[in-house]
Amino acid sequence: MRGVGVGIVVAGLSVGIALGINDRTLPPALPAPASSIPSQIAVHVAGWVVSPGVVTVTVGSLVADAIAAAGGFRSGGRSDLINLAAPVQEGEQILVPGPDVASGGLETDGLIPLNRATATDLVALPGVGPVLAERIESFRESNGPFGQVEDLLQVPGIGEAKLASIRDLVRVP
Repeated sequence: MRGVGVGIVVAGLSVGIALGINDRTLPPALPAPASSIPSQIAVHVAGWVVSPGVVTVTVGSLVADAIAAAGGFRSGGRSDLINLAAPVQEGEQILVPGPDVASGGLETDGLIPLNRATATDLVALPGVGPVLAERIESFRESNGPFGQVEDLLQVPGIGEAKLASIRDLVRVP
């Protein structure tokens, strides 16, 4: 049986040689198609990190990697309340809780925390619609966390009257 297999291979080579086929006459191999899988993804890191905002991390990164890309935890950031080993996905938001969050993840005083609230949270305030809520969130992301409730006066569209109507419903640490 073995001799038959060897004979077939030798016969095939002989035919190829007789026909003048060799490596130089074969068409060149086609290049491998370019990979369309991105190697980097964008993740939004918010809350108690040094530089909140959109960061770029490598595909397969973990929550810990995204937080590191946002400058790491601010003093008081509650790493014990989030899963640092969870993989991140394109477009995901990671919210790092601060010291004002109880172990169960709930606010301890019932007020809306200005430095962690999303636009969806902020529209619950009287007189704050989606546009103003987005302005508050954008202002915080661009300028860092609010130091006091009165800092809301720096947000376009918030004046003394608006601040007075929401002052007792929000807080900063």
